Amino acid sequence: MAQKGVQLDREAFSCSICLDLLKDPVTVPCGHSYCMNCIKSHWDKEDEKTIYSCPQCRQTFTPRPELKKTGLQAAPADHCYAGSEDVACDVCTGRKLKACKSCLQCLASYCEKHLQPHLELPVFKKHKLVEPSKKLQENVCSRHNEEMKVFCRTDQQSICLLCLMDEHKGHDTVSAAAERSEKQRELGVSRQNIQQRIQDREKDVKLLQQEVEAINAEHCSYKTDTSLQSQQDRLRATFVFSSNESSSALGNLHWPLSRAGWCSNAQGPSANCNTEKI
Repeated sequence: MAQKGVQLDREAFSCSICLDLLKDPVTVPCGHSYCMNCIKSHWDKEDEKTIYSCPQCRQTFTPRPELKKTGLQAAPADHCYAGSEDVACDVCTGRKLKACKSCLQCLASYCEKHLQPHLELPVFKKHKLVEPSKKLQENVCSRHNEEMKVFCRTDQQSICLLCLMDEHKGHDTVSAAAERSEKQRELGVSRQNIQQRIQDREKDVKLLQQEVEAINAEHCSYKTDTSLQSQQDRLRATFVFSSNESSSALGNLHWPLSRAGWCSNAQGPSANCNTEKI
């Protein structure tokens, strides 16, 4: 459906002679619209017959009709329409175009087309145009409905000229533009200070990381030394234990061997013992 609607829109804004979007559109008496150059060229070919026709419906005209410019224009491209984040033209009806300027006196925003009166008519020459803004009402005094061009430093608020002559009389005031410039300067200084503090903190963090890495390296070295000492102690204990077991085993073997040696050296007595037992 959307594609069909786009196609119908293109047909409505197209010239049936060149089949392109209308350029400098004009309307013939039957109501059809054409590019001015296209319909002029078409009728120039019919001058000999002195009968002029509409290329679309074939209706004829005599004499040659006067061409009337129409308000019909080619549809703007999609990127020209205002989105949710854009400032819309306050004069456009239906689908609104993007505003290119806002007027502080009119408290309205205008697209290129509707901005023309502000650029051409003398009555609008003194109106101040600014970049499109959605917050125009914030610059208007709610009490006097006047633009707030003054900043009261005593009360720290924006005021209009009528407020300056009334309840803010005698207060420390400056123009809103001067206060804005001062605030921007202070903001720049604050931003530099914050950036410097961030850089200092980053240096501190880097030093801490280096200290942590050094402590971890020292701890690993200590664990390695301790591990080697423990291994040496275990080896020493194993060696002592093995030596004790070997000594004990040799002691156990010594007793039967000594007895066997004693019997072999005293065969006589052994025999005598055996004789006695018999």
